[in-house]
Amino acid sequence: MVASYVVKLFLLIELLISGAEALSMDYYMMSCPFMDQIVRNTVSQALSQDPTLAAGLLRLHFHDCFVQGCDASVLIDSTEDNTAEKDSPANLSLRGYEVIDTAKKSIEDQCPGVVSCADIVAVAARDAVFWAGGPFYLIPKGRKDGRRSKIEDTVNLPAPTLNSTALIKVFGQHGFDARELVALSGAHTLGVARCASFKNRLSNFDSANDVDPTLDSSFARTLSRACSAGDDTQVPFDRTRNSFDTGYFNALQRGMGLLSSDQTLLTDPRTRPVVSGYAANEAMFFLDFQQAVIKMGLLDVKEGSQGEVRLHCRRVN
Repeated sequence: MVASYVVKLFLLIELLISGAEALSMDYYMMSCPFMDQIVRNTVSQALSQDPTLAAGLLRLHFHDCFVQGCDASVLIDSTEDNTAEKDSPANLSLRGYEVIDTAKKSIEDQCPGVVSCADIVAVAARDAVFWAGGPFYLIPKGRKDGRRSKIEDTVNLPAPTLNSTALIKVFGQHGFDARELVALSGAHTLGVARCASFKNRLSNFDSANDVDPTLDSSFARTLSRACSAGDDTQVPFDRTRNSFDTGYFNALQRGMGLLSSDQTLLTDPRTRPVVSGYAANEAMFFLDFQQAVIKMGLLDVKEGSQGEVRLHCRRVN
């Protein structure tokens, strides 16, 4: 069964990258053969010092790909005449930039002007997932870095208050179905959310309920106490914030999803069976997550003259 799945996964990857002809698994085989190893070593060293960066690197990849495609536009710094994506309110809590910078510098020392920042972001996210106990998956490479990064483009990022219908629509616009939506949402098995992202669920929720009725009442009181310290207070998505596992889905089943966009996955009949399946079967979640995140990493990739290989990830050449 495992062998059969591996064959299916390889066929899926080949199908996905067929629309992106310049991408391949061995893109840097001749030009920078140690690219993967350099990124892996950089990520491992960073996470050994701060395990919470695993969530940051994975989230960085998602926020990059969902805005203008996987082109490292999220890494570009703002200038006097342009406010970049990273300074959007939706991106202010992103972390891991320094890990990408370190990997890029090490790669440039060995293979100057060859490896894109976009590929480094994708590989670093993969290595972070694996470091945290998740699946290891192969990544097609050859993405070019984008030249555009504007704050207004981040309107495409899904808000934490969206319900399942809105989420299915947003993810559907990027080619994902409801099952893939749930698999990618499982990235919330890593990391934390700030109280500002879910405090709307704790009081004055709607005309009929003070507290979101889908939220476990005891958990709601715990969150209220935690958030009394302020909007920037951080609360883990599940009990194992630094482990890539099924804790997130188990939390949803107990009414302990932090964000509205998390808990809604259990209340909608289109996504509830998937949540339940992943909660009961980690292998199923891992396999589906691999497929979905590989697919996400191929969103609107820049190729050839559509982009460039930045010498410094924080600014265009």
